[in-house]
Amino acid sequence: MTNESQLNRAATLNPDGSVIKADEIRKIYGDIAAVDGISFTVEPGETYGLLGPNGAGKTTTMRMLSGLSPTNSGAITVSGIDVVKDNRAVREVMGVVTQHDGLDNGLTVFQNLFLHGFLAGLSRKDSKNRAHEVLEFFGLRDRSKSNVYELSGGMKRRLAIARSMMTSPKVIVMDEPSTGLDPQSRNRVWEELAVLKDAGVTVLLSTHYMEEATILCDRLSIMDHGKILDEGTPDQMIERHAPKEVTQLRVSPVSIRTVRAYLTEHNITFREVGALISVTGANGDRPDLSGLKDLEGVRTSYRAGNLEDVFLAITGRELRDG
Repeated sequence: MTNESQLNRAATLNPDGSVIKADEIRKIYGDIAAVDGISFTVEPGETYGLLGPNGAGKTTTMRMLSGLSPTNSGAITVSGIDVVKDNRAVREVMGVVTQHDGLDNGLTVFQNLFLHGFLAGLSRKDSKNRAHEVLEFFGLRDRSKSNVYELSGGMKRRLAIARSMMTSPKVIVMDEPSTGLDPQSRNRVWEELAVLKDAGVTVLLSTHYMEEATILCDRLSIMDHGKILDEGTPDQMIERHAPKEVTQLRVSPVSIRTVRAYLTEHNITFREVGALISVTGANGDRPDLSGLKDLEGVRTSYRAGNLEDVFLAITGRELRDG
């Protein structure tokens, strides 16, 4: 790979200066509004996230934006293209990474890239050259002759992202880019996305991982039941909705009932996730847990508020709920 300009071609901007613009888009299945009149914009070079649980409408939104599923109403423009009127044209300027990679296990790594580029309209020569460039860029050159079934889950995900770059898009849509990966593979995928950002690629991704949204996203929207509940930078969202500090109690089974009774009796807000109880005090102050000080099997720690606290505050339910 020679330089970043060879990796990407310039994107045409919408009249308002954005690369992606969704305006009151809706998608209805029967009596259910999977996406219920949402609007947002993504600026050039920005990584924008849709954060929400399974069933929130993230994947449906991605499919509409990439021209794979028609809208029932509303307008979408990507790089100046009216996606509703010309859904094929948008796929010529956009790279798409779905939850299911769709790689051909019967082909090698190189063949997957070459075939994708050729079918996307590149000549045989250009597709071959481009495949070698992408392999180099994503550190996959030494696996170019490997069959896809020989790759780890993390490498398959990197290959899927590499494949989306075969047509040199300036815009990439990624649906749950690191779902199912172990922490090491997830971090490697995040590193690759950081490289794309440095190259000026505009990325729209969906995720239900708080850490992923915090690390990768310049801005994000929180979605639930097909609606956008709030939008902003991760720091803005945390400042608006999360407590400054959360007390965490890791409680042994022998003491859990006593702890619950104490917190309830003293009107202290708490929620349980397995053996961990998260406690928030009024007005951001530390709650009075002096009555639990000498209780057997209770360990106390503290952390700052995070995006999961934001989601809970906005929706009243855990992000992991589907």
